[in-house]
Amino acid sequence: MDTDQLIKTLAADNAHRARPVGFALMLALMAAAPVSLLMFFTELGIRSDVMTAMRNPFFDLKFAVTLALAIAAIAVSLHLSRPEASLRGFGWLLLIPAGLLTAGIGGEMMMPQRLPMMTRLVGNNSRMCMTAIPLLSLPILAGALIGLRHGAPSRPALAGAVAGLLSAGLAATLYASHCTDDSPLFVATWYTLSTALVTAIGALAGSKLLRF
Repeated sequence: MDTDQLIKTLAADNAHRARPVGFALMLALMAAAPVSLLMFFTELGIRSDVMTAMRNPFFDLKFAVTLALAIAAIAVSLHLSRPEASLRGFGWLLLIPAGLLTAGIGGEMMMPQRLPMMTRLVGNNSRMCMTAIPLLSLPILAGALIGLRHGAPSRPALAGAVAGLLSAGLAATLYASHCTDDSPLFVATWYTLSTALVTAIGALAGSKLLRF
């Protein structure tokens, strides 16, 4: 190889900087979010009584739980994008939304209720919840996996599963503004099942797309 060409190649390689995985993840999520938003407003939309619902603390709790899940999963995803990283020292973050939801269930149990517990648990939108959250999650999950490919996760299935949690948390935040079932029992049952489904999809996709 010509010496001048070799020098130019080495200089070009040296000038290249790998994009930080956090920045890549942010860009990928920002690109994917409008797709989920378009799906949401086209097919669902915000519930008509949202202004009244905002006075209900259990309506607000839904957003606290889903956003806590999304934020915790983003932090854990970035941690797992590094080689040899594990959940040790970070896994507890994923317990925060569970703790909030448990506190909400306890608070609801101490309040007088007009409806039986099973009626509140089953709700009116369980089928919609199980459909909408996974579908709204898919564009976000694709973006999350693309962003995490800029890292080097040594446990790709686990990283993909946490990307699924991230995606489900953001999608559930959207869906919560449409859902008229505000009981923490409903959220703990149907939102959790929907999140588990997206997590499984993320683990399967991550095992293939995040493997190096």
